[in-house]
Amino acid sequence: MNYSSLQSRLNYSFKDSVLLTTALRHKSAGKPNNERLEFLGDALLNTIVADTLYADSSLSEGEMTARRSALVQGKTLSEVALEIDLARHLALGMGERKGPVRASILENALEALIGAVYLDSDYSTCKQVVTSLLQHRIQHLKGSSSKDSKTALQELMQAEKLDLPEYHRVAEQGPDHQRIFTVRCSVNLYNLSATATAGSRRLAEQLAAEKVLEKIKQQTDC
Repeated sequence: MNYSSLQSRLNYSFKDSVLLTTALRHKSAGKPNNERLEFLGDALLNTIVADTLYADSSLSEGEMTARRSALVQGKTLSEVALEIDLARHLALGMGERKGPVRASILENALEALIGAVYLDSDYSTCKQVVTSLLQHRIQHLKGSSSKDSKTALQELMQAEKLDLPEYHRVAEQGPDHQRIFTVRCSVNLYNLSATATAGSRRLAEQLAAEKVLEKIKQQTDC
């Protein structure tokens, strides 16, 4: 299997291909599998997120705890796994190939991938990969107490006398109790658009709007 698209989404290229293939091998496919890498990745994920949140001196211990919990929970990890199309690259046993890949398998595989990146590089590089994957969610939590991204983007379009942002549902996956939504936000300013995936349509729209705002800022900073 070609893993170039996955590595591109990770912004990381593996030097040791065995680490990558092991991280993507579920226990149902036999041994070696990703269980040990999952253990390592889980610990690294918690440390990196705590490290990142601690760098923000405005956060209290309670706020850091709440945000870390939101960022490392299984639902968040399965959403990120879907965003990087992780399911398509997994090695699964016959029993797990029927229907959509279970959220728990996606969560564990993402943690295993984090562990593999660390072993293939170092802590600093692994931290860059993790923060890149979680960047929009970290920013969303940071700005949750201020004006939300959808409102900010709408007001910007109104100020520019342009049509309001349009939101289109691109995909909807998973069982009824754990739906995953992918939404595209489009604006007539610089003909920009962005997609985002989340556990609710509302959050997906917020994250997509946030990405569009970032693109607008990049354009105006040029």
